[in-house]
Amino acid sequence: MYTWKSISGPGTINDLVADAHAASYPDMNVRRVHDWIAKGLLDQPRLRTRRRGSDKAEHSANQRRLLLLLLDKRQHVAHLNALAQVPLATWLWWDGYVPTRQAQRAWVTWVGRGRRSQEVAREGAVGLLEQIGHQLATPTSRARFVRIITELGNGKALTVRGRAELLDAVRDVMEPETVFAASGLVRALGPAGAPMTVDTVVTRVEALRTALSRALDGKVDGALLERGRAVYRASTADYLAVRSGLAAEAGKLTDLFRQPFLQEQFDQAGRQLLLVLGMELIHRRPKVPSV
Repeated sequence: MYTWKSISGPGTINDLVADAHAASYPDMNVRRVHDWIAKGLLDQPRLRTRRRGSDKAEHSANQRRLLLLLLDKRQHVAHLNALAQVPLATWLWWDGYVPTRQAQRAWVTWVGRGRRSQEVAREGAVGLLEQIGHQLATPTSRARFVRIITELGNGKALTVRGRAELLDAVRDVMEPETVFAASGLVRALGPAGAPMTVDTVVTRVEALRTALSRALDGKVDGALLERGRAVYRASTADYLAVRSGLAAEAGKLTDLFRQPFLQEQFDQAGRQLLLVLGMELIHRRPKVPSV
């Protein structure tokens, strides 16, 4: 069986096609490799020059291995946009496999435009609802929550009235009246030092909206991505250091702190980076001086 261990060095585009065929993916061809390079699924090859003329450009051994991973994951996704999370996640977690220039193209592919960007916004809304939604929140309040956040993610302005509506929608799914109205209690999820409340969820939504708007405007450059990666790695390291303790103290909510499966990590990479970039953009926004 042709595996990662079968690859020992760099190779030309023809070697990539041969790798795919040897791994039982006969539909891979040169044209598709070029298409995947344009979309950021693979990186551009390194040019080799000779004294007279030039040799064929080469892809690194790691890019050849990445191709095999992409071919395996392609069987589980419907569109190449979703497949772009593979190089994006690889770049986010590990050095030496995916350069930032490739991650930038993969990011543009993952976010997409039109119907695809709407899907990204909705996936983010549904993912957030799964994290914060109370089990007694009504289907109507859940649908309203997803609709409002999806609209914001697709560029709808967050006006004063819209923010009030968002706050109300978040409270309806986090603190349904049937449970919290009479008690006067406030729900907080996560560790005691940094709990997720209604207000912090609203801030997260604003961050997602900010990052998506910047992405759709084509203003997420390599420098911003690298800054987001650094913040993500630092915050993840801090979280992993305390995760087991949080899980032990969480009681019925211990599942919130379990170690995610590798497939889940790939599936969530885009949304995680989106949130980190949004929080960075919000925190670095120039503050308006008070009069």
